[in-house]
Amino acid sequence: MQRPFRQVDVFSPDPLGGNPVAVVLDAEGLTTEEMQLFARWTNLSETTFLLPPDPPQPPDQESADYQVRIFTGSAELPFAGHPTLGTCHAWLEAGGVPAGGDQIIQQCKAGLIRLRRRDGRQDGRQDGFLGFAAPPLIRSGPVEESLIAEITALLGIDRSDIVDLAWADNGPGWVAVLLDSAEAVLNLRPAGRPMDVGVVGPYPAGSPQAFEVRAFVPADGRVGEDPVTGSLNAALAGWLRDTGRAKLPYTASQGTAIGRSGRIHVSEDESGDIWVSGATVTRITGTVDL
Repeated sequence: MQRPFRQVDVFSPDPLGGNPVAVVLDAEGLTTEEMQLFARWTNLSETTFLLPPDPPQPPDQESADYQVRIFTGSAELPFAGHPTLGTCHAWLEAGGVPAGGDQIIQQCKAGLIRLRRRDGRQDGRQDGFLGFAAPPLIRSGPVEESLIAEITALLGIDRSDIVDLAWADNGPGWVAVLLDSAEAVLNLRPAGRPMDVGVVGPYPAGSPQAFEVRAFVPADGRVGEDPVTGSLNAALAGWLRDTGRAKLPYTASQGTAIGRSGRIHVSEDESGDIWVSGATVTRITGTVDL
């Protein structure tokens, strides 16, 4: 069956500078196994599948505009950031009309995620610029010493090089590590047991970006690096704000070490909710035979 398909670049103002996500726009009738097989075949960090939303559950659950299932090459995720923005972009581009005007409600395994359209202009043209409200953490707090030892081995640093670290898991399983500078983050050469670790370090005051971020993930038994990571930046923003290390709004860069130009815009609303925003641009449009 031919199904409409998009591949969307997320979180970069530069052509091909962000993190691509594959989006199947009509996934009705596909099994979980078929979705997983296609996600493995695309060989991207994530592939998503759009479905009609489930009916709202009484007494007070909101109605979602659409439902999305998010897969890596090996597993389904309850939530991920750049797939959330890329999927919303593809849904809107394909004619989706949100019930809430500029606010869109996405249903995923992690629950209902709020998104909103933002103003953004890149290279003289108006592209998609979307933001999502950071979901709550499912795990936070101190990291056990045995895991810290594995993390320092992975990153190739001493325990004394770490300014702070904590669980910051909003779905994918992140442990957040703070180093003393963006330069220290960029100099990392990870090797060791693969795990989901996000590393952040500040740029000097007055720099265009406030922080440099890197995300290390398991990839076929080795240490992989995700180009630009919305879920990690959402978790880092709350942690850095709540520990007094960052004032919102700010812009972080990610992907520098692997030749990408990710820019993640972090802000908070009047309720204190954190929003993670970035550019979204369709690069491939067509159909896929599943």
